[in-house]
Amino acid sequence: MKNTGLIYGYSLDGKGGGDVITGDDLNAPLPEGRVSWLHFDYTHADTQRWIIENSQLDQVVIDALLTEESRPRTTQVGEGLLIALRGVNASPDSDPEDMVGIRIWIDKTRIISTRRRYMLAAKDMVDALAANAGPTNPGDFLTMISAALMVRMQETINETEDSVDSIEEELVSSSSYDLRNKISAVRRIVISLRRYLAPQRDALLQMHQTRIAWLTEDNQQQLREVTDTLIRYIEDLDSARDRAAVAQEELSNRLAEQMNSRMYLLSLVAAVFLPLGFFTGLLGINVGGMPGAENPWAFWIVSGFMTITVGIQLWLFKRKNWF
Repeated sequence: MKNTGLIYGYSLDGKGGGDVITGDDLNAPLPEGRVSWLHFDYTHADTQRWIIENSQLDQVVIDALLTEESRPRTTQVGEGLLIALRGVNASPDSDPEDMVGIRIWIDKTRIISTRRRYMLAAKDMVDALAANAGPTNPGDFLTMISAALMVRMQETINETEDSVDSIEEELVSSSSYDLRNKISAVRRIVISLRRYLAPQRDALLQMHQTRIAWLTEDNQQQLREVTDTLIRYIEDLDSARDRAAVAQEELSNRLAEQMNSRMYLLSLVAAVFLPLGFFTGLLGINVGGMPGAENPWAFWIVSGFMTITVGIQLWLFKRKNWF
């Protein structure tokens, strides 16, 4: 019966190419010396049925291949490796920090990988096989899929650093509240990416330190290179996070200074008008015997007195360097 949950299926020919395996051929025996790669959508009922009933894998491996959520890890089970990795979501209209996962079982004769959402790194493997430049053995597949994930990640890391650069440039000439939203967005991306990249670094370290027959010294060397690349990405994210935090602190300080300056100005205005308010309130009481009530010059005398009072206040403020 055809398995409609199969996305890609190949029988690796050992020369960089491979023959396509369809959903009808999943249970057919492979030619001698061939390695199969089966890539499934694990949410599909046919996939779940085949992995549970026909894959002949340990239950712990089956559970890992079909699990909804998985953090990056590498676990050796007998002569095979159970691997969970993450890559950036490069699909159109998607958030880069919304990372997609791939789960892989790999041993000397077969590779079984599962995913839920579209992953460009798997498509890169298919394109390489079509061009006869794909993996020739399980070790090559492991290094190539890991490297493809890193390549797809580079653009997102660079865009994050460019965003921080742009924020720092804007901060020189502006202290707009809009910058807060930009800084928060960058920090959210960095936190989300680092949440998975840190354990993925540990998974890759465990991967190239594993001693297993089909993983050659050359494969391990290539995995070390991939690990070094990932470590550099994590360091770049740490730098972007720290720079964004400094930018946010600087913006907060500037906005606080602006607020303090405005409050200080309002305080000075209130201090100037406080005695004037007292005089006008005193002269506005409705009691008998108010001096100057019948004097035609009383208004101008009072206005001149208050003007002199304001002048004296401003002179005192200036003398004390209050403005």
